Amino acid sequence: MTRRVLAAGHVNWDVTLRVDALPDPDGEARIESQHTAGGGSAANVAASLVGHDVDASILGSVGDDENGLLVRRELAEVGVDTDRLRVVDDGETSVKYLVVAASGQVMVLGNDGANEAVHPDDVDAGTVADVDHVHLTSQRPETAARLARLAADVDATVSFDPGRRLDSRDFSATIERADVLFLNGREAASVLGSEYANAPPTRGGLVVVKHGARGATVHKSTGSYEHPGFDVDAVDTTGAGDAFAAGFLAVVLGDAGINADRIERALEYANACGALAATSEGARTAPTRPEVEAFLEQRY
Repeated sequence: MTRRVLAAGHVNWDVTLRVDALPDPDGEARIESQHTAGGGSAANVAASLVGHDVDASILGSVGDDENGLLVRRELAEVGVDTDRLRVVDDGETSVKYLVVAASGQVMVLGNDGANEAVHPDDVDAGTVADVDHVHLTSQRPETAARLARLAADVDATVSFDPGRRLDSRDFSATIERADVLFLNGREAASVLGSEYANAPPTRGGLVVVKHGARGATVHKSTGSYEHPGFDVDAVDTTGAGDAFAAGFLAVVLGDAGINADRIERALEYANACGALAATSEGARTAPTRPEVEAFLEQRY
């Protein structure tokens, strides 16, 4: 059975600038290379899922400008269903400027543009009627919460990766309804406190904490699983977290929802996805299933 996943949230156009070092205030840096491509966490995950043999669609919004056309064309070319991608008349597609230093440090500049034009009233039962899983990323908290409720009504599972805006937005209603919650170490400390494994706040009780190059940990109420990650020559870690999330979901999603027996395999596979993504420039660099399997075979 082909799993059907709806990714909802930000859809951007990314401009990645590689510099020799991030400049100090009033300083200057030398641009060593420039790369443009589609971005946004929801779009990145959707595109990556297709590469893992998952039927993926995107819910988000772009402007009717040239960047929006490029975003839609790029997603369609890789096989993402864009029927739910809203095009805002006279809107400006959100553009993110990702400044990446040789050390791996990243600075993000951007405008919101048409990024959050999807309101709670714009989604209904039909939005999630034909999907098995909904992956939520940063967006209007009210929209995310409504999508999580609608998914529960049709017995679709939910994952949530709130991203950088977690500290400034109230996503508690969505977190409570999530089967899988993706966080980095800082976000985990903010949401869960120091004892991650004690009563995870999600419906499914599954919290995945990403540690970057140091791998990741999955916490359940009954225990935790760890994987140290893979040592690679990282070029650009932008989008590696999205590649990780897509890889984890591609393995852990079974015909009847979240398959707890696949957690350890999902963790290993997801870390391989993140590592491979970090070896290429840009946010939309997720590896495909054959590439990940070849990578793992070489490692063992």
